[in-house]
Amino acid sequence: MPDHDQLIQSEFSRQAAVMATAAIFNDATILARIREAGRLAAGSRVLDVACGPGIVVEALARSAGEVIGCDITPEMLEKARERCAKAGIANARFKPGRAEALPFPDASLDVVVSRSAVHHFADPAAAFREMARVVKPGGRVLMSVYGDPRKIDFFSFFVQAIQSVRPDFNGPALDPPPLPFQLQDPETLRAKLSAARLKTIKVETITETMEVQSGQELWEWLVSSNPIVETVLGCLNLTNNERDLIQQSLEKIVRTRAGGNRAAKLMSPINIGIGTK
Repeated sequence: MPDHDQLIQSEFSRQAAVMATAAIFNDATILARIREAGRLAAGSRVLDVACGPGIVVEALARSAGEVIGCDITPEMLEKARERCAKAGIANARFKPGRAEALPFPDASLDVVVSRSAVHHFADPAAAFREMARVVKPGGRVLMSVYGDPRKIDFFSFFVQAIQSVRPDFNGPALDPPPLPFQLQDPETLRAKLSAARLKTIKVETITETMEVQSGQELWEWLVSSNPIVETVLGCLNLTNNERDLIQQSLEKIVRTRAGGNRAAKLMSPINIGIGTK
């Protein structure tokens, strides 16, 4: 198994439970748009690449004939099975597999989707080609990725909180962009879909909304949802006291955004790219 795969499995085994319930991954707006853009029909066979805890699979299953979730991490697949079983979803199944070598025949699926996962792939270009390979002629490939990080509230809040103990910190370098934001430019996403020989390509940017009730909730999601956060914190050599102060600052930032409401709404631009084979 490649070292990259081992790293991904290690990280996402730890994150499976958090991701299954994290507010940002359960935003109804983005799930509805993915379902709409996929143009699902009653008999559609759909593949969700890097399906994680099955959130997208559940959202699509009621509009399709069969939805298959594929992921490299066994713990994620188990969470996905649990989720769909609890929801009474009978037309979903799950299969282990790498995005760069999908375990499906050529032209065997009507729609292939992948949500906020491409930056975890060892070879994104190969993953794009694989998704194009397994979809039928006339079928659709749909990819959602983060947009401009400067417009992502949770990223901005994270940087502001760190500045409470390190005033000179301006966030990680954005040129070149960190992996989670490598497709922040819609034209870059368009080019990747085109390179996979997909046609009639459309890229749109919509807003994803995340509701958090406390700075503690946001902190726990940040440090457990993506390796980049711990990488940034590790590079700063923070003391335990500084970490505590950052969490306190994050609490204040979240409460300010919430105003008198129970939860704060955080916005993120999401690029959705759609190509037809």
